[in-house]
Amino acid sequence: MKSSELALSAMYRILKKAGAERVSEESAEELRKVLEDLADNIGKNAVDMAKHAGRKTIKSEDIKLASKTLS
Repeated sequence: MKSSELALSAMYRILKKAGAERVSEESAEELRKVLEDLADNIGKNAVDMAKHAGRKTIKSEDIKLASKTLS
């Protein structure tokens, strides 16, 4: 199993803030997996956008645009 970039405790907090009274470990792990996949896709798109613009640096605008293309 690969190591995760996001903390499991953060997933519990997110779900609690969303209104959950109780959170199973499986649901927190699944949310982490989904968010990491989404972040990976956004990151790849943002890198492509920065390269297309002739930059090596990823800017916030790249992230914003990349996230809109996945919606």
